[in-house]
Amino acid sequence: SLDGVDVLAERIAEFGPGPHRRLGVLVDHLVPGSKESRLVAGLCSEHVLGDEHVLVTGHPYVDIWQAVRPAALGIVGWPEVPRDVPWKEGVCRALGWVDDSGAGDPREGWRQVLGAVSSFRDLEPALLGSVEHLIDFVTAGR
Repeated sequence: SLDGVDVLAERIAEFGPGPHRRLGVLVDHLVPGSKESRLVAGLCSEHVLGDEHVLVTGHPYVDIWQAVRPAALGIVGWPEVPRDVPWKEGVCRALGWVDDSGAGDPREGWRQVLGAVSSFRDLEPALLGSVEHLIDFVTAGR
C-alpha cells in the first residue's frame, strides 16, 4: 500500500505481523528532524513499532524521484525547491515538465522519471541499500 506515515499504525494493525508474517516499510525522507522521523519516533514510543516482526527503514530523499540518479534523466542534479512549494511541482516547473497553464505537472514528471529508469544502476545506492535491507528482513528464515 502507498500511504503516508500518518496512517502507519493502522496499516500495521491491519496487516497483523507475526512470526510467519513479517512487515517491512520504506519511508520517504526518514532523516533526523523530518516530519517522517518524528512520526516514526512517536510510533516507537507508543510501542506500535519495536515488534521484532516489523521493520521500518527509510531513505534520505525528500521524494522517491530523488533516488533516480540525475544522469539517468540527463540533468546535472535535482533542482532546489523552496520549502513553501510542493516539491514535485517545483521540480517539474524547474525542469520544464509543465501543463498547458505553465504549472508544474507531476504526472508528466512521473512519466519522465519512470521512463529514465531501465535498471537498478539508474538508482542511488542509498535507496538500493534500504530496499535490500527490507528484503533481507522479510525473507529471513525462508
